[in-house]
Amino acid sequence: MNRPTPPLKIMIVEDEPLIAMDMEMMVEEAGHKVIAEAASLYDAEDWDNGLEPDVAFVDIQLGRKTSGLDVSKLIQQRWPETIIVFVTANPKIIPEDFGGAHGVIPKPLSHNGFLAAIKYIQARVCDPPQGELRPNSFTASPAFAAPCSQ
Repeated sequence: MNRPTPPLKIMIVEDEPLIAMDMEMMVEEAGHKVIAEAASLYDAEDWDNGLEPDVAFVDIQLGRKTSGLDVSKLIQQRWPETIIVFVTANPKIIPEDFGGAHGVIPKPLSHNGFLAAIKYIQARVCDPPQGELRPNSFTASPAFAAPCSQ
């Protein structure tokens, strides 16, 4: 994996405009950049293939009767090294294999919890990797929870 350096390039997939705005503000507060937003799979399909995202925060239940699981598949196909994190009020609907995602942040989002999760993700994917403790606000997939290797 080619490790990115901050600021991370982040995608937000969320159909609730106020939540999407909150997430964008918190991403920017953490020193990163939102490069794309979508409210449905159809919006995500219109993204430019040249975006090169580092992280995507994806809600599971999206607008226009689409699913974050399908958006996750799209991201994995176009940008296979992107870290995908589901953000959902119902984490129980996420498949046991995390649907290809690296972790889950439960809703409702808390400011401190979301920022702690971003900090943890950054520590796991940036060069050099850091030994950051996983916050309670982030459930990591088994592969993402494994220790970093340099």
